[in-house]
Amino acid sequence: MSRIEQLYVSAGHNFLGHHGRPAGEHQAVAVAEVECVAGRGLRGDRYFDHKENYKGQVTLFAQEVFEELRRSLALPRAQPAALRRNVLVSGYDLNGLIGRQFELQGVLLEGTEECRPCYWMDQAIGPGAEAWLRGRGGLRCRILTDGWLRRSAP
Repeated sequence: MSRIEQLYVSAGHNFLGHHGRPAGEHQAVAVAEVECVAGRGLRGDRYFDHKENYKGQVTLFAQEVFEELRRSLALPRAQPAALRRNVLVSGYDLNGLIGRQFELQGVLLEGTEECRPCYWMDQAIGPGAEAWLRGRGGLRCRILTDGWLRRSAP
């Protein structure tokens, strides 16, 4: 069964544009629901209206991969918000959605590419996270229809 485990938005960038400088301090805030605006992004998120036809209007990450990451790197205190992905899901093969359109709670999305991990992951999550996440970094998507995403009931 597929579910939305958590939703996150952040008002600012912590890593984009920070090369050679310290990371930003904008928190990824957990929300119960978020508005998806076709072609623009998630209302209230740092990538809303970032660029025309931007390929990362919303990012997804698999809960199962996150749990495996915590076990493999012995990081029991790591939190999914540190990944800076918008939607933590379970029950999806995210890499299998690259190049495909799919629905998530009635919102039509297009999987554009893997959300490749960068060197900041070693700082945000823990040593070795960047290398471990290669090929499992999540999914970047375009939003094709308006709608709302809501955290699934427990």
